[in-house]
Amino acid sequence: MSFQLKPISRDAIPAALEKVHRYRGLNEPAEAESICLDILEADPGNQAAIMLLLLSRTDQIDDGRNPQEARQILASLESEYDRTYYAGIILERTAKALIKQGSPGASYTAYEQLHQAMDWFEKAEALRPPGHDDAILRWNACARMLMRHPELRPRPKDAFAPVMSE
Repeated sequence: MSFQLKPISRDAIPAALEKVHRYRGLNEPAEAESICLDILEADPGNQAAIMLLLLSRTDQIDDGRNPQEARQILASLESEYDRTYYAGIILERTAKALIKQGSPGASYTAYEQLHQAMDWFEKAEALRPPGHDDAILRWNACARMLMRHPELRPRPKDAFAPVMSE
């Protein structure tokens, strides 16, 4: 079934952005995502809506949303800082989802992704505007998670040793 979606006016964008924040706060990321898509139809380059769309999609990773759908949005961010910072956010949230799932090997993959997120946050730290320490806060959160969860560790090296035949 297909519908012709109704457009919102550009004048409604500020109030719509407030609703996105409200829905994300209520843990209703699919509703927040829908509003972001409406905003972007009215104003395709709206950076606030693009960032909130990315975050709304990462909010859904726990529910099985593919992180690639958030990664695709990174290129739409105008600021190198934002692209770098949000690349870290995607990895951090993917790692947290893996930890919750607890599937075999998840602790190794989560460890790797948290380290990759920390690398992105360090890059963002170097690009950050004065007084903007979000990348440091996220790096510290990843470090604390790794310190609190000793089960998160590097993937063991294969101990495979071929048997030599004579």
